[in-house]
Amino acid sequence: MKSKRVTSTIALGLVAGWLMACAASAPVQEISDARQAIAAAEEADAEQFAPQTLSEAREFLLQAEALIREGSYNLARDDALRARTFAISALQASQAAQQGVAQ
Repeated sequence: MKSKRVTSTIALGLVAGWLMACAASAPVQEISDARQAIAAAEEADAEQFAPQTLSEAREFLLQAEALIREGSYNLARDDALRARTFAISALQASQAAQQGVAQ
């Protein structure tokens, strides 16, 4: 009986450790998505048409990268998602401004 309890405790510990490792992985995809969105905004001349929004996207990306170095993966993920959101807003604002100029 004692052997079963020890085995169950070890198995539970391994499962808990595995779950924690999965939950605490670096937000590599989110950082990549944010970088790509910023690059797209830059290519669409967001620096000219939406400079503040693009600047905020870049700042959130820098914060996310710093948080990754500190091991704060959940906070880094949040900032990477914010960076992507701001970059998309900058891209859309830039495209809208350019369409308005072209008309």
